[in-house]
This record gives sequence, C-alpha cells and structure tokens, in this order.
Amino acid sequence: METVYPQIVTSADMLKSTIQLEPLIEKLKSNHAKAVAITNSTLYGIMPFWHEMKKHHIHPVIGLSINVQLDEKCVPIVIYAENNKGYENLLKISSGLETRELAELPKKWLSAYKDGIIAVYKGDKKYSQEALMELNDLFGNTNLYIGVVRTNGAKQDFEDEIIEASKQSTIKMTIFHMSRYVQKEDAFAFEVLNAMDQSLKMADRNRLKPTEDSYHVLTTKEWTEWYSDVPEWLENTKTMLDRCHIDFDRQAHIMPKFPLPDQGSPKDYLRALCEEGLNIRLDEVTQKYKERLHYELQIISEMNYEDYFLIVQDFMKFAKRAGILTGPGRGSSASSLVAYSLFITDVDPLRYGLLFERFLNPERITMPDIDIDFADSRRMEVIRYVAEKYGKNYVSQIITFGTLSAKAVAREVARIFGFESSTLEAISSFIPNKNGITLKEAYAQSQKLREFIQTEEIRKKWFQVALALEGLPRNASTHAAGVVLSPIPLVDVVPIQMGHDGLFLTQWPMKEVEQVGLLKMDFLGLRNLTIIERILKIIHKNQGHSFTLSTIPMDDTHTFQLLQNGDTTGVFQLESAGMRQALKQIHPTKFEDIVAVNALYRPGPMESIPLYAKRKLGQLQVTYEHPVLQPILQETYGIIVYQEQIMQIASQMAGFTFGEADLLRRAVSKKNRDILQKERTHFVQKALQLGHSEQVASAVYDLIVRFADYGFPKSHAVAYSVISYQMAFLKAHFPVPFYCALLSTATGNQEKINQLVMEMKQKGIPILPPSIFNSQAFFTAEDGGVRFGLQAIKGVSHAFIQKLLHQRRNEARKWEDLFDLAADLSAIHFTRKNIEPLIKAGALDQFGEARSTLLATLDAAVKYAELVSPTEDTDLFEGNVTHFGKSKYIRTDELPLMVKLQFEREVLGQYFSEHPTVLKKKNMPQKVANIWDVVQSSKDWKVTVVGLIQDIKKIRTKKGESMAFVTIQDETGSISITLFPEDYAKYNFLLEEHAIIVVEGKSEHRNGRTQIIGKLVSQ
Repeated sequence: METVYPQIVTSADMLKSTIQLEPLIEKLKSNHAKAVAITNSTLYGIMPFWHEMKKHHIHPVIGLSINVQLDEKCVPIVIYAENNKGYENLLKISSGLETRELAELPKKWLSAYKDGIIAVYKGDKKYSQEALMELNDLFGNTNLYIGVVRTNGAKQDFEDEIIEASKQSTIKMTIFHMSRYVQKEDAFAFEVLNAMDQSLKMADRNRLKPTEDSYHVLTTKEWTEWYSDVPEWLENTKTMLDRCHIDFDRQAHIMPKFPLPDQGSPKDYLRALCEEGLNIRLDEVTQKYKERLHYELQIISEMNYEDYFLIVQDFMKFAKRAGILTGPGRGSSASSLVAYSLFITDVDPLRYGLLFERFLNPERITMPDIDIDFADSRRMEVIRYVAEKYGKNYVSQIITFGTLSAKAVAREVARIFGFESSTLEAISSFIPNKNGITLKEAYAQSQKLREFIQTEEIRKKWFQVALALEGLPRNASTHAAGVVLSPIPLVDVVPIQMGHDGLFLTQWPMKEVEQVGLLKMDFLGLRNLTIIERILKIIHKNQGHSFTLSTIPMDDTHTFQLLQNGDTTGVFQLESAGMRQALKQIHPTKFEDIVAVNALYRPGPMESIPLYAKRKLGQLQVTYEHPVLQPILQETYGIIVYQEQIMQIASQMAGFTFGEADLLRRAVSKKNRDILQKERTHFVQKALQLGHSEQVASAVYDLIVRFADYGFPKSHAVAYSVISYQMAFLKAHFPVPFYCALLSTATGNQEKINQLVMEMKQKGIPILPPSIFNSQAFFTAEDGGVRFGLQAIKGVSHAFIQKLLHQRRNEARKWEDLFDLAADLSAIHFTRKNIEPLIKAGALDQFGEARSTLLATLDAAVKYAELVSPTEDTDLFEGNVTHFGKSKYIRTDELPLMVKLQFEREVLGQYFSEHPTVLKKKNMPQKVANIWDVVQSSKDWKVTVVGLIQDIKKIRTKKGESMAFVTIQDETGSISITLFPEDYAKYNFLLEEHAIIVVEGKSEHRNGRTQIIGKLVSQ
C-alpha cells in the first residue's frame, strides 16, 4: 500500500522537531511513501525538503502551520500551496507574520491571500462549529478539510460530533497526523528538545510536556490499522496532497535594475562611465586598454549584467563620498578592467596579467560575484544606503543557521538533565577541541568520555539524547556579509522576516536564496581597513598631512626593508611566525614578491617557498618544462603559483580560449580519473595541432594536473597584497600612528598589547603612561610617542571613563589633588573599584604623591565625595568646596619596587616602570643578551639571558622522567626555555612564577619559533 504523510515538521522548524532529511527519506522509502508535506511554523527548510523529495521520486507538498484570528476565536490551521499562486500566497502569509512578529494571522489577511490554498482545520477537543463555518465561508468546501488525529490509534470521544459536522457541511475529512520525530523511540529526545525550547530543565515543574507520544513517522501498518474503519479519510488525505503541485525548478536570474539618470540604455551608460573612469585612472589609455575594455563590456552585455556593475559602482561611490574605506578588491573581481575603471577595485588587471575569464567566463554562465570589503565599523552604513535607494521591500540581509555542535549539544543536554556545573565543565574538557568534531569521533578518541558515560545509566541516557540532537539547527542569525537585491518585492520570491536595524532578513540561507535566482552581494567587514582608517585619521590630526593611500609608491625601499626583516606585527596577512620566516627567506624587493608569498603561504604550496627564495636570490637556476612556459612563469621563477598561469599555459600550449582554460582548470582540480583522461586527450590533441610533440604536451598536462588545486587566484592575491603593502608602508613611515591604531584595536587582548609595547620599546618609540589629565579612552599619539588609553586599565568601567573625559572637557581648571577629583566626579563614579586600578596604573602620578600615599588616602577621598557630592546632581557647595576644608593625604612609605611592578602588571598586564630584570642585568659580571636579539637572530648561538618567569609547563618524558618548558621575559621580549630531565632535576627548586633567573644555553629555531635549550645558572 502506498502511504502519504500530510504533516511533517522538520528540524528546520527550530527546536520543534528532531526530523532530519536523511533518516526521514530512509523511513519514507521503506514505507513506499507516495506524497509528503512539510508543515513547519515558518518556511524554513522548504527548499532542501522539496528538492530531496523530488530526487527520491516522492511527491513534495509545501505547507505551513499557522494560527488564525477569526471573528470569535483564534484557531490553528494547516495551509497547503495547491499551485504556484498558492505558493506565492504562502510566501506572503509567512513573511507578513514574521516581519510583524505576529503570533496569529488576522482573518482579513487570510481572506486576501487564500487563492490557490487548501486549508485543514483540526477537529479535536477545542473544535468549534463557528470557526468551521467561518473557514468554510473563506475557502468553500472544496478547499477546506477537517482533520482528525487518533493518538496511538485510539478513537477519540468527539469523533462522532466531527463526522456529523462534516456531513452537514459537506466538508471532507482527512487524517491530521503530525510527525516531529522519525522513530517512536525518539520521543524522549524530542521531549528534551522541547525542554530546551522552553529553556527549562527536565525536573522543572513549569515545563509543558508534549501533548502526545505518537509524533513519529507512522509505518504503513500503523496507517492501515489505526484508520482501518475510515478508509475514506485516508483516501481524502491522498487526494488533497495529490491536488498540490508547484513548480520549483530553477528560475532565470532575477537581476535588479539600476535607476538610470536619463532615458539612455544601461549598456551606453556603463560604457560612458568606464571610459570616463579609465581616463582618470591612466595617464594614457593605450590600444591594449581600449581593446580589453571593449572585450569585457561585450561579455557583460551578452550576459545582461550591466545593471549589476552600475549598482555596485553606485554604492562604492557613496562609500567614498562618506569617507568609508573600501578594500582594493577581493576574489576574482580584481581581474576586471571594467571594475577598475568604475573604481570598484583598485587593481589594474593588465599591469599584473589578470585574466577577465577568471571572473566572468563566457563559456560558463554564472552570476558575477563582486565581494566588497569595507572598514568593519562602517559597513552597515553602505547596506542602509542600498536599502534606502532601492526600497526596504527589495533589499534584505540573509539568514544563517547555527547548529548544535558536539560540545554545545553535550553541555546543553547535560544542563537540561540537571547535571552540576562542574560536570558540565568536565564534559567540555572530555571533547577534543577540534573544529567540526562529532560526538561519535569524540567517543572514539577520548577515553575519559567513554569512562564517564559507562559509570551511570543517566549518563548513557544523556549521551544517547545528545547523539540524537547533534547537528540540529539551534538559532538563526544574520549572515556576516550577504545582502540580496531584487527588482520585484522580495516576498514574491522568498519568505522574509524582521532583521536588525529595520532591515529584513530572508527566511532562507545563502544557497537557497541563490537557487531561486536572486542576486546576492557580499558586503564584508574587514578589521584591517578600520585600522588603516584610524592610522590615517591620526596622521591627518597630528601631523597635518594630506597623505592618502593612493599616493603610496609601490617601490618604497623602507617598506621592503621592513618586510625583509620580517617586522610584520600588525601587517595584514603577514603576521604569523611562518609568514615572517618566509619573508626573510624570499627577501622581497618588488610588490610581486608579496603577491607570491601571499599565494604560496598555504598548506601544500608553501613547500615551494624555499625553492622560490633560492631561485630569486640566484642560488638555484630557474628551469622550465618547455620554452613556451618561460614568459608565463618568469615572474615566479619557473614555479606555478597562480590559477591564471595554468590558464595561460593551456592557452599558449594548446590554443584553448581563456574560458576553456578556466573550465579545464576547474575540471582537473577535482581529480576525477575519467575527467582527467578525457581532458588529457583533448589537451594533447590540440597541442599536437599547434606543432608540439605528444611527449611535451603530456608532460605539461601533468604539470597542470599537479598544480590545479595548488594554484591560487592571482587576482585575489594581488588585491589583498595591496592591503599588506599599504600597512607595511604605514608601519615603516608612520610608526606612532600605526602602533596607536593597533593598540586601540587590541584593547582587551593583553597578549597582543604586550607584544606591541615590547616592539615599540625595542624601536625606541616612547610609551607614555596612562594619565587622567592626558589619556583619552583609547591610545593616542602624543609628543612623538604613544599615550596609554584609559580603557587599557583593567577594572575601570566604561561609564567612569566617559564621565572623567566629560568633566575634563568641561573643567577649565585641572584637578589639584585626589579630593578635587573626588568632589568633581561625585560619589557615583569616585569609588574604590574605579580609582584603585588608576592609582596602581600610575594614572594619578601627576598629583605628585607616591602611589602608596594615594592608596592609603583612597577611602578618605571616597568619604569626602560622599559628603560633598553624593550624586551627580547634588553639589552641596556649588562648585566651591574650599571653605569646607579638604581632608589631608595619609602619607606612607613608598611601595617596594616589586610590589609596584606587580600592581602595574595586575591592571596593565605588563610592567610599566623599569622591568625587574634591568637591575639584575646591570649587576651581572658576564655579557648578557637581550631576549629580543635572540628571537630576531636567524643563527643558533650560545647565549646567557636573564628573565622573569611567566609560565612553567611540566611534563613527563616517555621514560617517565620530569622535564619543563619555562617561558621567561625581560624588558625586550619573551622566550621559551627547554629544561631536559638532568637540568630540571638540578634546578627545579628555582622554578617559581615571577622569580628572576639566569639561563645559559643554545638558541634553536624550529617551526618559525625560537627557544633556548638551556640550564639555569642561578636566581
């Protein structure tokens, strides 16, 4: 017998079902399912459901479960799309509910959108004759059904009343069985999910339990046995689902239209803009540029993509007008001269040999993909501009779903089970920290997890439930970049809901939005652009420069010197230890070297870095498989680095068009054996026609195959290397603004701040201590140095800093002492919690009192504030507290140096006054190396260093002996010391945190890091 399923709620209906498509399809196939309807409470998940069912030859039906507010009462109904008109109305109904965040649909809306819709009203205990009649008036008895459910097959008391109503009204009856999990034994896991949805624990008395335990996908046997006495209900259910047919096949691209300033065509307007832009870009537009522009415009026109380019150039123009920093290009769009002419990108594709077909391939029609980077702090301004220009109903951000990962589901289920918080922590530690790890993998890898589960029955139950719920969608959020733009109202094509900032959000994620042909654009926020923006602001403010990024010369000696030294802390994409090593090896002398290192520094291709370096430095001869490859691979010393080079080889060697060459590159990168053989024959035959020998053609083809998935898009590497180069230039020429901006961005990341401060000390850039008189919230440039920002002091609240800065701006006079400050800030802000960290950080040193005295006087000053200025609005002495008489300082002895330094470390994360190792070094009889010099040196040498212990990590060797890795720090940097068992046994009594030790040993470079294999000499 063929079965049909009128109501499947899938896990896409967040936390309302455990049904995932794969196990569902298995069950449906085993039951010979003929038709199946998805009836979630939103339209989440309908596309993958529809396509999967089609693939497995099961008839898919799209439905929606809603509540309707009728004249008398609110009732739940299920509505189905009978045809495409009905489907469009479902989109509007769901969008209406979600954008207005309504729990029920007003009757007048249902009336307006009822065309093409079939409705089912549930006949149960809450059944109402009036509601049925109202629905009948709306839909008529052909498009309205009454549905009855028999929980576990039991006939209900009220069935006869419903049957009678059905006869009277001639409204047919169907079966209202809803499935929320696949197998009957999944009921408990669903109950846990339901508790999660309510944010309650299983033991909570207020928890609403599922109303029944037969929400599983029924077997054929259950269908027939439970409803054997009413075969016409089954028949009606089948007929109803059979009536529902919608066509979801891929539509053409729904390309938005750009509002033209006059009546001309987009084609002419685009050409005019490009020609105008190219004349601004270039001193002379040569024939080569004219031909390339003509060629690109021709392809864009054939594909009807003019409007797309016009839309992008328009919002880029807005960003530049608004002073929002945009990236030089991203991905393959940098290979377009049209994009360069329109100021969408800042990379001249002809100068760097970038191929347009890597972006738009005439042989493979796909949507163009221009992703734009904006300074992350201002990206929303551009999205808002687009929404305002094209209309709120035509622009939307894209939804993305977060799923329950192994760690999240394990913790969440444990919390619902009522496990102790310490147990939750333990569970987290049992699951390895590996991206994308599954619970099954964790169980196989972690003995502790296995032992934990085996000890108690409740834990076994916990693990079973966690396995059942793993991977289910947990929450919805906004995609980091994607924005959709449509020429017709979005609700005609895609369901929407309310998002943030008054913008809509699609109910479907990226893939499904693109499946229906909508244009998706990526507005990406790039933190490094925000940093550059900050650097430029500081340069303009402090140095009065009219400096712009466009005036940076691409052959600057100082910049290349900085890169050759690997001095790239804070430089986009070039920061990692391995990348610094690569830069030192390659010794960049031209911009193209940075492009190459950016492209090569990835797993696989990075093996070519030493070869590139040796060939560049003339230590190895550059060789080519064939002379035809020389002009193509010359710039990368005979090594294939870029996808574009593969395309050029196929073009030169076998006469492929660049479009065909791009298809070849894509095909062979998949490493499918049949395709490889087919393409080899094709390539070799075409190469033979051009007069090459079979042996040479075959050897070059092998080369293409080997590098097809190694190759990196040169367009992307060039564009991102522009940002790398710009940041390196700014660091080389404007170090104070550079460090200033970087430190401000790093607020809250102590390790990063320490690294930057160490580097500045090394370069002799003055670092000025925090000061309540001179510091701003963030780091600022001052007197050729960098002033610490108040926000970098741990424990000082944001509200306090705002108040302090506000008072400082408003006060003509400066505070003379602690009591002045107390009276001015009021007792609301002048608290021990806020002021103590300031004193410890040295921010009040300008009062001319010892920190010990300020700390001893603090309580008296707090009392003084409470007396004279208890709130911000009450100043008992109208700004003049002098006649009241101030308290006196409680003077005490200076703090011992180590205590003072420990206080600084506590609130600033580092020693700000003289580092404790400096004095020790001065008193050392032998020559002592600075840790910075050891780290920076490329050679291994015998050294003696003095350092303060930051961290001690003790381990046991395979033989069971103890050894240790000790991190020590002096005023110039930090380094790891390896103490092998013999030395560890001798000196472990000296190992205490914050102890100062002298170490002798040999420096060693491994994996881009420096360490000392050493022995302790003394404390």
